[in-house]
Amino acid sequence: MAGYSRTDRLSQQIKSDVYEIISQMKDPRIPEMFTITYANVTPDLRYAKIGISSMGSEEERRQMLKALKGAAGFVRREIGLRSDIRYIPEISFALDDSIEYSVRIHKKLQEIEKSETSDKGEENA
Repeated sequence: MAGYSRTDRLSQQIKSDVYEIISQMKDPRIPEMFTITYANVTPDLRYAKIGISSMGSEEERRQMLKALKGAAGFVRREIGLRSDIRYIPEISFALDDSIEYSVRIHKKLQEIEKSETSDKGEENA
């Protein structure tokens, strides 16, 4: 596996494990549809920052983040049960709005394309 550091491999494993763990949680504040956008593990393997994204209102996302921050210890313990690493990183969650941002950009580009198409149609008439 040349080119991949231990930190990268652990980040990918944690990303996968966290998704499975959160999917199985029964907290109503966590939506059924969410995405783990990244998992960054520090080089000393002591801390992991998890980026999570979901569609919904700002209040719903804040409630989801609050629920996940409260469950960080549970998530860390579950990761420990699933993996055989010596030290399980301390987990922190952060909202990632990059998906929503890209959706907004896509909609704006479609609007521009639509207006340009209608302008060309008017010129040809």
